[in-house]
This record gives sequence, structure tokens and C-alpha cells, in this order.
Amino acid sequence: MTLRDDVLERDHLGAFCKHTHVYRAGSDSGPLVGLSFGLKDIFDVSGHRTGFGSPDWLATHDDASRTATVATLLLEAGATLAGKTHTEEMAFSLTGENAHYGTPLNPAAPHRVPGGSSSGSAAAVAGRLVDFAIGSDTGGSVRAPASFCGIYGFRPTHGRVSLDGACPLAPIFDTGGWFARDASLLAQVGDVLLGGLPATPGRVLLATDAFALALPGAEAALAPALVRVSALLGDAEPVRVSEEGLASWFDVFRVLQYDDIWTTHRAWVTRVRPTFGPQVGPRFEAVAQVQPHEVAVMRVRRREISTRLDELLADNAVLLLPTVPDIAPLLRLPPAETVAFRERALALLCIAGLGGLPQVNLPFGTLNGCPIGLSMIAARGTDEMLLDIAARLASVHDAHR
Repeated sequence: MTLRDDVLERDHLGAFCKHTHVYRAGSDSGPLVGLSFGLKDIFDVSGHRTGFGSPDWLATHDDASRTATVATLLLEAGATLAGKTHTEEMAFSLTGENAHYGTPLNPAAPHRVPGGSSSGSAAAVAGRLVDFAIGSDTGGSVRAPASFCGIYGFRPTHGRVSLDGACPLAPIFDTGGWFARDASLLAQVGDVLLGGLPATPGRVLLATDAFALALPGAEAALAPALVRVSALLGDAEPVRVSEEGLASWFDVFRVLQYDDIWTTHRAWVTRVRPTFGPQVGPRFEAVAQVQPHEVAVMRVRRREISTRLDELLADNAVLLLPTVPDIAPLLRLPPAETVAFRERALALLCIAGLGGLPQVNLPFGTLNGCPIGLSMIAARGTDEMLLDIAARLASVHDAHR
């Protein structure tokens, strides 16, 4: 790919931000020399404003005084920043339909959403505008778009990748994350941002309750991928992740996320009174209604859930599950259908969030002509292990194509 400051001219997907565009050449040496990346428009670049998917945020914030740590590391490693990629408003969505700036095209399913809130980053990678892209993941904003667009997507252990210089949504769940079309490049970016060595995987677990939440056809679509995992790592042991049901885990996640969002943004929302879009507006009304007694109860529940996941994933176990329960939703669904999809998806996506766990989407499935991803989750701090497994699985997957 030619590295030039022309991504806006080449962007036929609406993936990149015109209103906050910035180009930075990478260093002349490093492991990522010759590669280009997109940067979700929640990360600061010095001398430029960060839009956060919101015209009101853009209008009420000054130019950044420094560049986000993630971008600095990548630039120092030789990668060139092609531009800022679109995000859903305040990074608070799973569909990527921004009421102010539009919806990036999903190259793998043009009549369906690209997924949010890292919509532009996912579209830019899937559409080959850049080699890889940086996103963020609070409730699923890397994992869901990766599944919808048919690419690799990685959510790291909470706190392992610096969010210095990034706009927060809910800091207790916020993580960085990245996308690539190639699993080896996904791991190569991980080498730069994580810097550790992979552990040896232990037993393989199949999340039966997660698969039970998938819509008809999803399990069959992912069956060949499960066979390849078994060929590499051994047969999977069926397990039930949540005895009380994953829907109840989503309730825990929702209350704690909403409380943290309101704590983080209450002062700005109250002062500015921003004009939110039709999806995000009702959610901000809801975050303001969470009661302290609910939060106290859910904090206890989260500790119990975290203990359960620690026990389940001990000794480098790897948990297999659908990334999301279905293919990407159609564009412009009625609000009620969007909410229903979001809640089904978050019942799966909340697992990693509640445990602060790393998760990788493997783009190995197809359903009704659209991508659907298989995920691997592992214990906190085993990020490199998942990236290494993904790279080895990719070679097995390619050999069977």
C-alpha cells in the first residue's frame, strides 16, 4: 500500500473523519515500517481536536496537547497514521450508525451495519484502506464490528493497553483494541502494544450457554471453526459459564456501565446539554436514572462473577463462544429492534467485560452470505497466548479454504 496523505480521496466507505483528519508518518525504522493504520477518533493527536463522534464534544474541547500513548507507540514502531476513523457518538453504540456523521459502509455486508462504536476502524481494515486500525472496546466495540465485517479483532485485558490520551466512556470497562485482516499482523501489533510472550494454552472449553443464545444457523456456521480449534488444541469440554444465566450477567454489566458513564460525563452533559442522536439520547437519559443501591448490589455481583471466571479459566484455559449471536443487523432498523439486538449481543459480550478478560474474534464463519465470528476468551494477562493461537488457527483455516 502506498503511504500518502490521500486516504480521504481513497475512502469510498465513509470510514475516515474529514472534520478531524490528521496524517502522521511513522519512524524510519521499527517492526511496523511500511504499514498504515487508522486511529479511532477518541484518541488524541497533538495539535488536533478529538471529535468523539459528537459535534458538541468537538466544539467544546481544545486541540490536544499530546498524542495518545497507543498512537505514539505505533508511530515509533514505524507505522504511518493514515487518518482518524469514525466512531459512534460518545463511543456508545454497537451498530455504528452515527446520526451526525453517517454510517461507514460494511464492505462484507453493504446493506448491514458495520458495528460500533469502532465502526470506521473496522470498515477501513475490511475495505483495505489501511493495514490495521485501532479501536476501543467497552461493551463490545471491537469484537462486534470485527464479527460483522469479517476481520480479526482483539480486546486486551483491562488495563494492559494504555488509554492515556483517549476519551473515556466507562473507565471501569474501557479497553483499547485493534483490527487486522491477517492474524499474524494482529499479533505483530500486539508485540508493540503488549510486549510479552505467549503462554502455553491449557484445556479448551465450549460455552454451551453462550451458543444457546445464538440465533438459528449460527452454531452450524461456526461448526467448521470449532473442528479446526479442536485439531489444534484438542477436544473442547462443554461448560456452562453462568449458572444463573448470561442475561442476568448483562444486567450487572448494564447497571455498572451506566453508573460509570454518568459519573464520567455528568458534568459535561449538564453544562453543554448536547444534542444526542436518536440512539444515544435515550441511553444517556437511562444512565442518569441508575440508583446507588442498584450499583452497590451489582458491584458485589461483579466480584462473584469475576471469581467464577477466574476459576473457569485457570491454568490457561481457552473458552470458545460466538462473538455475537447473529450476523450484522440491517441498516436503519426500528429502534425497538436495535435495542433487542443490542441486549442479545451484550449477554455474550459482557463476559469479557465483567472479568476484565482478553478476547479475540476469529473471522471463520459465514451465515446467509455474511460474516459471523468465533471468539476465544482467556484469563487476564494471557493476551499474547490468544494472539498466538489466533495466528496458528489462521494457518489451519487458510489450509482448509
